[in-house]
Amino acid sequence: MNRSELVAALSERAEVTRKDADAVLAALAETVGEVVSKGDEKVTIPGFLTFERTHRAARTARNPQTGDPIEIPAGYSVKVSAGSKLKEAAKGK
Repeated sequence: MNRSELVAALSERAEVTRKDADAVLAALAETVGEVVSKGDEKVTIPGFLTFERTHRAARTARNPQTGDPIEIPAGYSVKVSAGSKLKEAAKGK
């Protein structure tokens, strides 16, 4: 399902216009991005998803073509965890 299909499904289920559904989806993505970029707290949608900023330590890796070691600097990543309702849905229950 791509974004336009998701917007269409949301607008139908919530009985709002596609424009309104698209605005809500954009606002959700923007808000989650802002909170995660700060790294102070995680965003939890109970039963569905949790978004959290994580720190990755610096490490040494190898170039797969040459085998030479390369240094990868420390940085940040995003951890997304599925909630209980989403896990049950994935099982087909």
